This record gives sequence, structure tokens and C-alpha cells, in this order.
Amino acid sequence: MTDLDALVRPDRYPRSSRYDPAWLLGLDMGPNPLWLLEDLARDLDLRPGMRVLDLGSGKGATSVFLAREYGVRVVAADWWIGADEAAVVFAEAGVGDRVEAVRAEAHALPFEEGSFDAVVSIDAFEYFGTADGYLPYLVRFLRPGGQVGIATPAMTREVRALGAIPPHVKDVVGWEAIAWHTPEWWRFQWEVTELVTVTSARMQRDGWRDWLLWARACAAFLPDGRAANQPVIDMLTADGGEFLGFALVTARKG
Repeated sequence: MTDLDALVRPDRYPRSSRYDPAWLLGLDMGPNPLWLLEDLARDLDLRPGMRVLDLGSGKGATSVFLAREYGVRVVAADWWIGADEAAVVFAEAGVGDRVEAVRAEAHALPFEEGSFDAVVSIDAFEYFGTADGYLPYLVRFLRPGGQVGIATPAMTREVRALGAIPPHVKDVVGWEAIAWHTPEWWRFQWEVTELVTVTSARMQRDGWRDWLLWARACAAFLPDGRAANQPVIDMLTADGGEFLGFALVTARKG
């Protein structure tokens, strides 16, 4: 089995396995986004016709997946990828009529309050969503009963509890790991606001292995991929699931 073949896993991710892994790697901005989204969506109630904000949508793979797999109308919002660039991806994937690309910064969202049925964020929330005031800001854009779901890099124990970032993690990502929280941290952080009820907060099963498979495929497939991904491969191999993974967290607005 090649590294690219390892990204097709119908036993674990049947929906994601219908997508060309080369196409997905060509849109790379973070590890295994469709696997994360497919797993997260099991804890959400996404129904055709819903209006969903894909926050931190990158080059658009997750927005394509949401539109195709769940029949929702998507607003794909990202700060680093221009709307024109993302719109080309959506048109080529045949979902241009169901996905709107918007360039937006997460703290200055250009939307009306109460205009979304759900907000989904895959491998992005750690960059803007850990501040105490962010969830109260974000839920303003949800309708009553609306849902929020995130997949974000996580630690099995809080860095504060450990007393330091583990050396094999610090060597690769530096201070960034202080924003990688446990599912329990996210549950408290959200529920203490009394604005949402957390419906699920869990570590993705073998999330570090999925991440490793993705890094190996990027190293083998992408131009200059070895230089960019070998440190991540070494970090995950050294970790072996002791500290690293992904938190999948969902909640419903009260």
C-alpha cells in the first residue's frame, strides 16, 4: 500500500473514501480534514437545506464535503485564501451553486446575527477561538437551537498541568501547543458561558495515527513535502498517542 492509498479507509471513513486523495492533498492546509469532519458530523444533526458556516475553510475541501454529503448550503469563510481562489474549487467540484466563498477574519464576521443553523470549524479554531470571549461572539450568528462543532488539535493533558510543553512537541510547533486543549477544557470553557449545551466533547480515536498517515502522504506526494512534513512525522512517531490528537467538540445554542 502506498502512502496515498492509506488515505482511503472505507471501513472507518466511508464518505471521505469516495474522494480522490490526490485532489485532497492538493488542497492541503492541515491534516486529514475530511476524516475530521466526517467523524465530527456524527455528533451533529446536519440536514439538507441548512445554512452552515464553514469557519476557517482554507482552500475549500471541507465546504465541498459539507455541500455534497449533507445537502447543506455553505458559507466558506477564510482569511488566508481569497474568495476567488476558493470559488474556483467549488465550481470545479460542482457545488458552486451551494457554496458561497467569503474572505473574512474570524473576529470581524460580516454576517447578520442569527443567520446560520450551524457553524463548523476544522483544524482552525485553535488559531482564534480559545479566548474567553470568542464563543459568546460566535453564537450570536447562530439561530436559536443552532449548532457549533469544532475539530482542533488537542493534548491528552493540559500544558498547564504538565508544567511545560513536551520537548518533542515544542521542538516542532513551539508555543503554539499551548492552544491545544483537552476535550474537558473545551467542555468547561463553553458550558460556563451558559450560552450553549455541549453535546459531545471527545478525543478522536487514534487521531494521532490519522495525522501521521496524512503527514506521510504529504511528504511523499507534495513538492518539497518531505522537508515540511518530516518534523511532524518525527513528532507524532515519538509521541505515539501519549499527548497528541484531536478534540471533537459539539454544542447547541440554548
